[in-house]
Amino acid sequence: MNVVQRVQDIILKPKETWPAIEQETADTASIYRSYVILLAAIPAIAGFIGLSIIGAGAFGISVRVPLLSGLGHMVVSYVLSLVAVFLLALIVDALAPTFGGSKSQIAALKLVAYGSTAAFLGGIFSLLPSLGVLGLVAALYSIYLIYTGLPVLMKCPQQKAGVYTAVVIACGIVAMVILGAITSALLPTRGGLLGGVMGDRGSVTIKTPGGEVNIDTSKMEQAARKMEEAGKRLEAAQKAGDSAAANKAMGDVVGAVAGGTATNATPIAVQDLKMLLPESLGDLKRESFETQGSQAMGVASASAKATYALGEQRVQLSITDLGGLGGLATLAGWANMTVDRETPDMIEKVYKQGSRTMREQFRKDGSHGEITVILDNGVIVETQGDKVDMASMKKLIASVDLNRIEALKRAAKP
Repeated sequence: MNVVQRVQDIILKPKETWPAIEQETADTASIYRSYVILLAAIPAIAGFIGLSIIGAGAFGISVRVPLLSGLGHMVVSYVLSLVAVFLLALIVDALAPTFGGSKSQIAALKLVAYGSTAAFLGGIFSLLPSLGVLGLVAALYSIYLIYTGLPVLMKCPQQKAGVYTAVVIACGIVAMVILGAITSALLPTRGGLLGGVMGDRGSVTIKTPGGEVNIDTSKMEQAARKMEEAGKRLEAAQKAGDSAAANKAMGDVVGAVAGGTATNATPIAVQDLKMLLPESLGDLKRESFETQGSQAMGVASASAKATYALGEQRVQLSITDLGGLGGLATLAGWANMTVDRETPDMIEKVYKQGSRTMREQFRKDGSHGEITVILDNGVIVETQGDKVDMASMKKLIASVDLNRIEALKRAAKP
């Protein structure tokens, strides 16, 4: 199955596509392997970027989940989205006789898996908080997709499809609340179900009062094709009983969405990152440092951070490498974002500086400021300062040898 073509068909012409899906031979494993695990990665990864790289904020306050915690949240939300698809399919199947339909677990899973396409694709809007409402629009379109698919796949009378859909969605909301509670027990999230349509080659620009996202649909298509290739490798590895190859292919699925390959590169060693931390930032002297490594869902990361101080002035500098997911961090593979926001108390900007993505945020009273630089190789350099004005913060980040960090290469995994 061509994933890209299926996405376009189910979004743009669902009534013509459902009969073709109904005729396809499939089982639970093939539906997940060839479609669900690919598309479900989009909201998980976009949510990670939004929560841990861009940040969520309102009323002059911005909150970002630490990168390593964000990775953990990404894994949990991804797994729970896979569970949610299966759970909702069970609900659809159980309710079928009530509405004059025929029970079929595979047909129900097809309905939910392909009917959720709009919701999965809309994960792109988790990148910016101001675009959250578009995720709601996408969720509504996925409801419409399920409505059009019920008579075809579950064989219910057309006149009962509306009520059938309403009951399924109501039950699904209850299930999602329960799953959401599990996620919230680990980390807060602002996410939501998603929205969007993958079109032909070109780009789509979405402008809002809070910022702008430019989506390069040709790059998204390239990522989808890589995901499809990884899915085929996953299928072959599972048939051969090669668990190591299957795990690698699973990581490659996530990496394809990210713009890189999740499992073919190790992050820069934490000791090497530590060596990149200067002894001083301007007049501020280093007083402490910390290194940390983490691995989740086949994705390894490493970070080093140090604290610098002079009197009341304090700055924390961190250097983080997401390893094979470095392509995700650059954001350049399929989405460029700009933000220019000002409130009475705070200024925030996200912009491109050459191939680098820059994010600046500072309070006008000089009490706190942040500058994040996402380098061309995906390494993230971040400074957070207290009692340091923005002009001084920019000088401090300029004193870090970004060119040297950007030139670092990751070693391939053995």
